[in-house]
Amino acid sequence: MRPLPISADTAVKLSKAMGVPLEQLMHMPQHILLKKLAELADKPSDNDNAKADSTGEPS
Repeated sequence: MRPLPISADTAVKLSKAMGVPLEQLMHMPQHILLKKLAELADKPSDNDNAKADSTGEPS
């Protein structure tokens, strides 16, 4: 199986976001990668909450 056709920067960011080793990510089958990306997209991220809290608007 050949490595995924993604850039090194993208691979590092995805590896950190998914919590998988970089080597495992690069040799992950594409259909599994897409499934994991969909799971990440469905999960609310802490960054979205932090951005909403830092707007300065009273809650």
